[in-house]
Amino acid sequence: MKVATAAALAALAVGFALVASSALHGVAHAEIARFVAWSGAETPSLSLNDLSGRAHSLADYRGRVVLVNFWATWCEPCRAEMASMQRLQERLAGQPFTVLLVNHGETRMRVGDFVRREALAFSVLLDPNQDASRTWRVRALPSSFLIGADSRVRYAVIGEMDWASQESADTIEALLR
Repeated sequence: MKVATAAALAALAVGFALVASSALHGVAHAEIARFVAWSGAETPSLSLNDLSGRAHSLADYRGRVVLVNFWATWCEPCRAEMASMQRLQERLAGQPFTVLLVNHGETRMRVGDFVRREALAFSVLLDPNQDASRTWRVRALPSSFLIGADSRVRYAVIGEMDWASQESADTIEALLR
């Protein structure tokens, strides 16, 4: 009786894992990140240090379109979208466009090791206490915000985005005009 019960429980567990996996897989592909027009009143402040300790403020980038991306090294969708951000940055080379990666609460050493290993060519800012994440009301990673040249948030994107897509390029190029 105990062997039969254990086998039944094991079969149930495997079945549940397959259903859960299928459901999660479906959700991941069914929910595509999209640009949502910003409805907040003001642009939240952003003043953080990069990996070398240099201070960065959003005000430093006035006159540029800025993609502010909140991410973490442990976040698979965050890591997955970085390649498309790199392609977008290359596509817009020579234009007033900047990507700022804001790391969500990890140590300088961990983030630095990741950035070196992945050869990231972005400004990486550290938010060790997650103060900026709270100010920007980041509830999920990745979360991104497009800031116009006037330093106002124009769009929010929650979840993984293909930044190299035509839609992304068109949206950012419209902000550059």
